[in-house]
Amino acid sequence: MSGDKSQKIAEKRDREEKVIGQMIAIYCHKKHGRREGLCPDCQQLFDYAQARSQRCPFMETKTFCSACEVHCYEPKMRDKIREIMRYSGSRMLLYHPLLLLKHMLIDRIHAFSKRAEKMYPGR
Repeated sequence: MSGDKSQKIAEKRDREEKVIGQMIAIYCHKKHGRREGLCPDCQQLFDYAQARSQRCPFMETKTFCSACEVHCYEPKMRDKIREIMRYSGSRMLLYHPLLLLKHMLIDRIHAFSKRAEKMYPGR
């Protein structure tokens, strides 16, 4: 059971890192003109996001960093990642539609379960 649980957490981390990696790549390609790879600043942000994801103690229960009650990103990095998400979020539909739809579905399911928790505490 513990192995299955840790496997699910690892898959969740991988999925989160893949989404943020794709968003940063779209941003870097369009804003910084990179055709291959990431510019040094975007690579630094991606490495930072991966490190935060790897050390996240709430990975089992949270959906996404934006929904987490503890914000572990430094303010400067948090502002940059928000800018990237605002820019890349809608563009993900063109470049990675399935990844975006899965991301949105997970977010909606989580929001629904939170509302249900408030309406029916203790269930």
